[in-house]
Amino acid sequence: MPNRLDASHIIATLDRLALRVDERFPNAGLGRVATDLAALSREAAAASAALQRPYWVIRIGVGSIVFLGAALLVLAMRGLRVPRGIDSVADMLQTIESGINDAVFLGLAIYFLISLEQRIKRRRALALIHRLRSIAHIVDMHQLTKDPDRVRADRTATASSPRPELSLDALGRYLDYCSELLSLTSKIAALFGERRSDPVVLAAVNEVEQLATGLSTKIWQKITILNNAKALTPRSSAPR
Repeated sequence: MPNRLDASHIIATLDRLALRVDERFPNAGLGRVATDLAALSREAAAASAALQRPYWVIRIGVGSIVFLGAALLVLAMRGLRVPRGIDSVADMLQTIESGINDAVFLGLAIYFLISLEQRIKRRRALALIHRLRSIAHIVDMHQLTKDPDRVRADRTATASSPRPELSLDALGRYLDYCSELLSLTSKIAALFGERRSDPVVLAAVNEVEQLATGLSTKIWQKITILNNAKALTPRSSAPR
């Protein structure tokens, strides 16, 4: 049994879901969202695979700079003339302080260079995760007005109320598609948590997963209400 997410399976599932949405709800905005998410899944899969590989250009460049800096430091220390004696405590403290400042500055410079690859990868991953978060909110906007109460025959509507364009069965399928899109959105985000230990990226992935779960829970509350409303109504056709 595989113990890791397979990006190709996620992409195939999204492609099929986009077709299902378009076939059942032609020219619907949700279908375009599904198509955009399928395209984003391909971009995210490629980026996730690329982020798992080392950036050799950066590593070689950083290694060369660190080596050159260490060599210059050794040469400077060899040419340094250390005084035979210290005249006062103030001179001794000044010498110690200068040495500590140089050591701290050198350590920060080395850390900045060594962490350069990680920060570049983090920025790229967070940019794509942010787009996935936006997709989740867009899906939520599409299901926002799909309220089971709007298809009741005895419902009292106002002039500004959305028109109930879907039947009970169609509304249930629409909400189910929204839930599937949210689930797949979280799975795409989870690709960036595979084989990575960056706490910032993992936190962003968890935020998307929690967001998708929360929105999907709200959708399934609506689906439960619909199922109770049509419990005695036979289905006209099997869902796709």
